[in-house]
Amino acid sequence: MDRRTFLSSTAAITLPLPLALGPGLLHADGHGFPYRKSRLAIGGHRMAYVDTGAGQPIVFLHGNPTSSYLWRNIIPYVTATHRAIAPDLIGMGDSAQPDLAYTYADHAEHLHGLLDALDLQDVILVLHDWGSALGFDWAEQNRDRVSAIAFMEAMLPPAMPFASLQAMGPPANELFAMLRSPAGEEAVLHGNVFVEEILRNFGTLQPLSDDVMAAYRAPFPTPASRRPTLQWPREVPIAGEPAHTAEVITRYGAWMLENDLPKLMFHVTPGALIPPQAAAFLRANMANLTAVDLGPGAHFVQEDYPDQIGQALADWTLTL
Repeated sequence: MDRRTFLSSTAAITLPLPLALGPGLLHADGHGFPYRKSRLAIGGHRMAYVDTGAGQPIVFLHGNPTSSYLWRNIIPYVTATHRAIAPDLIGMGDSAQPDLAYTYADHAEHLHGLLDALDLQDVILVLHDWGSALGFDWAEQNRDRVSAIAFMEAMLPPAMPFASLQAMGPPANELFAMLRSPAGEEAVLHGNVFVEEILRNFGTLQPLSDDVMAAYRAPFPTPASRRPTLQWPREVPIAGEPAHTAEVITRYGAWMLENDLPKLMFHVTPGALIPPQAAAFLRANMANLTAVDLGPGAHFVQEDYPDQIGQALADWTLTL
């Protein structure tokens, strides 16, 4: 399947859809990443995160198969006025890769533990992919600590939880059936399919450069290191399973539609998690929402529209 065919079909995906380790820093490894990373141990495992700027905190959360590197060209737009924090999820980026199942609960324990260890208050969240589920969930449980939420390609109604594989429509139903079968282990653990195929070939409007791809590959050099990228698609709630993620997304999804927090949605056409039909639903049903239509796009919109996202985010935060 070529890029144009993939982009034209992705709308079907959703519709009819602390223990401190000290003040040590992890050094940026090139690839256009200008930040050094701080580290804390949560549950005995190193969590790495960017922490730059000063002021009200803006927390940037990534998903599968990326890292804080995803936000490298957006963070500079806000650091003149805000403190920017961008964690690497456990098992991803420069965070530790312990022997875990990498379920949603494992990720939530580590990420939410990090946000609590940093004692963040008056937080603005900026969310993408599985980082959106983790962020919405944390916000719903910590309502007095969150002041606003921005999101793009996020896990929200009317798409999730999915009623069935068939409801996802092709090609997503075929992809997820494969990923949840033994064939998924070969494709992800040995073929690194999330980085080499989904991110590189289908997730952006234009192919990513060799340097950018090197940065995204770096955390996943071996089959064992790729276990988080395999478990994430197996955590997507389909026909009520896994029950935990189905409950989490149902709970925070209802809250996100009705709460009065200022919200900023970036969306693209056709998108993947928020295609035009879902964007229209959220415009009509989500309280206190501002929507920004970026134009054509797929899933990793930060790579195609960093300046537009960064400037709109900076302007929006100054109105809060």
